[in-house]
Amino acid sequence: MNVEEEVGRLKEEIQRLGKVQPDGSYKVTFGVLFNDDRCANIFEALVGTLRAAKRRKVLTYDGELLLQGVHDNVEIILKAAPLPASEVADDSAVKN
Repeated sequence: MNVEEEVGRLKEEIQRLGKVQPDGSYKVTFGVLFNDDRCANIFEALVGTLRAAKRRKVLTYDGELLLQGVHDNVEIILKAAPLPASEVADDSAVKN
């Protein structure tokens, strides 16, 4: 699996395990992700995949390196997906 595929799978897992926020983002703690059996089977290096996703601005979390135990309560926020161009156009037509 390449990095883009892993980041895509990570997004799916955060959506599965996390809670949707009013702005459309998803929030999950590092401990929940790290201790999930399915995630453990998918990701050989969860921390590396999280860092790659953070560099791509797909998600955000405080700090650089997350460690099991120490950072279990750190919130990982999967940013809301941008609206498709067609919905943005429809939305602006409604406002005008």
